[in-house]
Amino acid sequence: MKITILSTAYPLRGGISHFVGLLYKELSKEYTVNVITFKRQYPSILFPGKSQIESGEPGEKILSEIIVDSINPFNWFKVGKKIRDDEPDLLIYKFWMPFFAPCFGTISKIAKKNKKTKVLTICDNVIPHEKRPGDISITKYFFKYVDYFVLLSKKVQEDLLKLVPGAKNKILPHPVYSNFGESINKNEARKFLKLPQNEKLILFFGFIRDYKGLDILLEALNLIKDKSIKLIVAGEFYSNEEKYKRIIYDNKLDDRLYLFTDFIPTSEVKYYFSASDAVILPYRDATQSGIVQIAMNFSKPVIATNVGGLAEVIKEDKTGYIVERENPEALAKAIEKFYSENKEAEFVNNTKEEINKYSWDNFTHGILKLINS
Repeated sequence: MKITILSTAYPLRGGISHFVGLLYKELSKEYTVNVITFKRQYPSILFPGKSQIESGEPGEKILSEIIVDSINPFNWFKVGKKIRDDEPDLLIYKFWMPFFAPCFGTISKIAKKNKKTKVLTICDNVIPHEKRPGDISITKYFFKYVDYFVLLSKKVQEDLLKLVPGAKNKILPHPVYSNFGESINKNEARKFLKLPQNEKLILFFGFIRDYKGLDILLEALNLIKDKSIKLIVAGEFYSNEEKYKRIIYDNKLDDRLYLFTDFIPTSEVKYYFSASDAVILPYRDATQSGIVQIAMNFSKPVIATNVGGLAEVIKEDKTGYIVERENPEALAKAIEKFYSENKEAEFVNNTKEEINKYSWDNFTHGILKLINS
């Protein structure tokens, strides 16, 4: 089978790019796979980060054709014709926000004119976390040309079936991000990051957007009575930084925080997870989260809010805790319980037992079962 993947991919940075690299690596074991990515992923006015290009050495460096312009319809026709003429059996997209729907829909419409190519999209989200007018209509435009849907949680499946009743779909849990390497000794990781050896450290990791609830975690930190519990924030601000600085200042949290707010290179991710005792996801909204799968790769317990599909992956009182969303008090109690009951070793062992469920082999075989069913 001949497969083309069109998505964010190396040399572009971020979780989607890492996902595609690992998917390519697994599919290439059995099939001929080609990757097409963006020469312009976002116009600069819509991109809140400092750079769209991977810095440092990536975990999965793959060859890709850098030809897609997300905002140029003439380019979409050109790429669509290229894929039509290449005649892949399967065209795979990674879909996470409606912004890309006009581009993906137009390319798919043209590519499918060869009467051979089928389209599959792997959906992180169907309805985005940060909603805008017109999202539903342009998403439906793209989905009109999709033959198969792979969904990363039940919540995404529910959203899809509201838009496309009867869609041929399958839920496949997000596989583990194995491209960040293996866990290292906690003391060594803290030494690398210049963090104290004897403190209780929890981790908030990833791009900082309002829906991810860092402000809720900061409020919870202020409620925690054990002042030896401190928070690592590792990720670039994609929303108003001053809002969070104000919370830190008002609650005098400076001495309980370690801020690393530049983009974290792939080669350094292992240090942040290895240095921490647990990972915290205080999200207001989510469908699933790649952060959970990074944490699982490093055998780290996760404390998260009960949104989207997080409770499908985090096993209550086995690999972490699930708490009520937008509730700093509940989050604070869960963090305190984690330490007061000395749950780290138990949760780490349980996480190691869970990891095989989320292999890339299982994920790609699930895709093949869907398209052959």
